[in-house]
Amino acid sequence: MTNRCVLQLTVLLCLTSAALSVNYGVLRFRQRSSNSACLELLRQLIRSPQNCLGDTMDFQIPKEVKQPQQVQKEEAMVVMHEMFHQIFSIFRRSFSSTGWNETIVESLLEELHWQMDRLETALKETLQEGKFPWENRTVLRLKTYYLGILQYLKAKSYSQCAWTVVQVEILRNFSFLNGLIDALQD
Repeated sequence: MTNRCVLQLTVLLCLTSAALSVNYGVLRFRQRSSNSACLELLRQLIRSPQNCLGDTMDFQIPKEVKQPQQVQKEEAMVVMHEMFHQIFSIFRRSFSSTGWNETIVESLLEELHWQMDRLETALKETLQEGKFPWENRTVLRLKTYYLGILQYLKAKSYSQCAWTVVQVEILRNFSFLNGLIDALQD
């Protein structure tokens, strides 16, 4: 009887592992697809920089985000979730001075929300496995980075040039996000 229970438990664990590895593949595919959609939406919003050279800023994204080769899957998911959450928060701000198409902004917000939802589901599974990276300093550095972006927008009174600078920075974020998505390899 005991051997039978052990065998059933072993089979269940193998199936769970296989299902989770498939989830990483599906998650990676969906995130990459959604990132492409977000990039396209952002590109539709960007207008010519019209003398915004004096408004440029180096926001100093954390180096772990720039070089995600050493990041584990679980850490990558946490960092990506935080980035999507922060980008979502930025684009919910006052952008009335930009003249942007609100439909495009709403579509961008929907894509970002879907990405966060997918990652939250994967993070819940990771938490249940006990693989959750509790101490993640990168998230704290990300919060500081995005706070700097918000302070920049506020200091520039949410001007069109400030939004253009921020959009270019967020476009860079999506290239870093693609690198983090690659960390979800099986």
